[in-house]
Amino acid sequence: MELRQLVKEVPYLLETRGDMSVEIAALCSNSREKTENGIFFCFAGAHFDAHQYAPQAVQNGCVALVVERFLDDVNVPQVLVSNGRAAMARICEAFFNHPERKMRFVGITGTKGKTTTTYLVKSILENAGRKVGLVGTIEIIIGDTHIHAVNTTPESYLLQEYFAKMVESGCDTVVMEVSSQALMLH
Repeated sequence: MELRQLVKEVPYLLETRGDMSVEIAALCSNSREKTENGIFFCFAGAHFDAHQYAPQAVQNGCVALVVERFLDDVNVPQVLVSNGRAAMARICEAFFNHPERKMRFVGITGTKGKTTTTYLVKSILENAGRKVGLVGTIEIIIGDTHIHAVNTTPESYLLQEYFAKMVESGCDTVVMEVSSQALMLH
């Protein structure tokens, strides 16, 4: 998919530099990952600033960057946004052809009981005839596939990939644990 198509619905877009017709075939937030025609997301986190790793991401196959400040020393197309993490979520939605528009969602948040509640809600919905995917602290369930979870709420590119697989497997509903940290970080 062309970079210009991925960013056209991003409300956080400020400016672009470079050839927006470059083809994007992968999403990347880890500069050490080898990728082919990837887009690398640069934003400042609590303990690091991914902008400093952009050259490594480009060396490893990324052909475009989403940045919160332009990087003059990196010669690939760049998309300047006001909120990198929120923009990443929107770009990931577009990359996976908006699976979030094809299902209903139940989000469970709170201090205690999220995991138990997600499994109970999933069971109730399945008994009511829904085909339900689950995203939680313990696992992600897509049809008969169970994937070990690393975080309560995965990064947006991984979350959208799971949603796309759920759509592909026929899910019409998603029940998910939503951490307050994930809500705060868009």
